[in-house]
Amino acid sequence: MVESTAPPGKVLARGGPISAMEFDLLGWPEDGPRLRLDYRRFAYAGKFVTAGTGKTVLRDPDGSLPPLDDDRPAPTGGPDSLPPLAEDVVAAVAFNEDRTDPTTLWLRYVTVRRDRRGDGLGPDLLRRTCEAAADRGYETVRIAANNPFAYEACHKAGFGFTGRETGVAELVLERPADAPAAVSREAYQSGLDHYRARDLDDPERSFLAAREGVGPPEVDGVHSHD
Repeated sequence: MVESTAPPGKVLARGGPISAMEFDLLGWPEDGPRLRLDYRRFAYAGKFVTAGTGKTVLRDPDGSLPPLDDDRPAPTGGPDSLPPLAEDVVAAVAFNEDRTDPTTLWLRYVTVRRDRRGDGLGPDLLRRTCEAAADRGYETVRIAANNPFAYEACHKAGFGFTGRETGVAELVLERPADAPAAVSREAYQSGLDHYRARDLDDPERSFLAAREGVGPPEVDGVHSHD
């Protein structure tokens, strides 16, 4: 891997309703960054406390936390080495390098604060993480999606289905680090067909029915290839 040209740091996020937010590269895997999230507000919160992955976040420094509809206790205690709860974070990604290919970065976990889901924060953070990976010298970025909603969000971030699955039946998507992937309608639909063959809940079935025969979503205003 080439020498880093993208050290940890902040830049202002751009565009749309998230224009006031900050993109923050907390560090690469070798930096051992830790991020403490409230498990009542974020899925996979425990995966971000460990130091084995790099991490990026979107912060909303001017936002306020909404009331919680959750009776579980607030997170407390833990080692002194843990950072305080990151209350301004609205989305986070954890990643590490592929074990056999040093030119490829895997995005392992993506989480968006529950009250901000559907605002486009996940795809925006994925795109910005890919930009940081390209600056770092990576050529390819991969991610695995375990449901059709995650699959759609990945396409909005410029990923395309590779035709492969992980050992736990997640669909593997990838893109060049420095540009969105060119995704055909056929490739996009082939991934959706994998989900259609599974035992799904009603929202997932409705989602897939609405996307029958259509092409992939646009990537930040860029039209995909049909």
